[in-house]
Amino acid sequence: MKNAPNPHAKALWRILLGLALLAFVLALADLSRVLALLRQARWGWIAAGLAAGIASNLVSALRWRALARWLGCAPSAADVCRWYFQGISLNALLPGAVVGGDVYRAVQLHRAESERTERPGAAAAGWSVLLDRLSGLWMLCALGGLGAAVSAPALAPWARIAPALLAALALAGTALWLALPWALPRLLLGVAIDGAPRTGWLGTLAEAAQRPGFGAQLGWQSLASLAVQALSAAALACGGLALGVHIGAAAWAFAMAPVFLMAALPVSVGGWGTREAAAVAALAPFGVAPAAAVGVGMIYGLYGLAQALLGALAFGLPARSKFDS
Repeated sequence: MKNAPNPHAKALWRILLGLALLAFVLALADLSRVLALLRQARWGWIAAGLAAGIASNLVSALRWRALARWLGCAPSAADVCRWYFQGISLNALLPGAVVGGDVYRAVQLHRAESERTERPGAAAAGWSVLLDRLSGLWMLCALGGLGAAVSAPALAPWARIAPALLAALALAGTALWLALPWALPRLLLGVAIDGAPRTGWLGTLAEAAQRPGFGAQLGWQSLASLAVQALSAAALACGGLALGVHIGAAAWAFAMAPVFLMAALPVSVGGWGTREAAAVAALAPFGVAPAAAVGVGMIYGLYGLAQALLGALAFGLPARSKFDS
């Protein structure tokens, strides 16, 4: 039999890979220029970006709570905010991108539900975290597509395609992407047998999708996800303004999609390395120098570390034994 892969070795390789990628990007952008820009950063914009980042995660935590309650759980606002920032802390410290924090949130919600009711809540807790993550990803890609459509004149030479065609493709793809969740009830009709939904993970989702309030819940999730991503884009843009990077809102809407997606890849710790590499590639069409792009990525990474510190402090807060209604 083959030996099972050592999780500690895999974690070490991810750390080394992320550090190596970050070192490569810093060398490519000229480390001295990056440091010079960071030393001259405007602290007012950095503070504004941090505030926007914290607000984004607070809205995200409340979005998750609404989804969990809709699936039958009953967490309080205080609990979900504590768990959410604790998850951010784990994401920043452990290899595996957002996976560790998401698993932690699901486990905490499941444990709390097990104390509140005799009905097991593993499926609902797990689906609440997964759907919450997919909700954010859905809106992130949609805003990225709209940003690409508006920024088509700048992006077209890099894509080697006519600006009008690029804008049309981006708009068409975004429209189809936005319509996808609304087709979920029909896609899940096959999950039911003789009118009774199957048990298990897929059955939980099918049952939720057939509820009368599905449209209202999806509308709330859409608005909350829009607020989350708009605040995240504002945080990224504030990091750019702190370094003197002036590009339009549509450019930031486009750039945040590859930057945030690359940062979420499970190949580094806290997105360091992948985020900066994506920033260089995404901001290049708008005339942003590599040193400034790397600086923007690093400032956004520091926002994450600051919020991870809040999450670490939250580990010392007492747990609640009862949930608010």
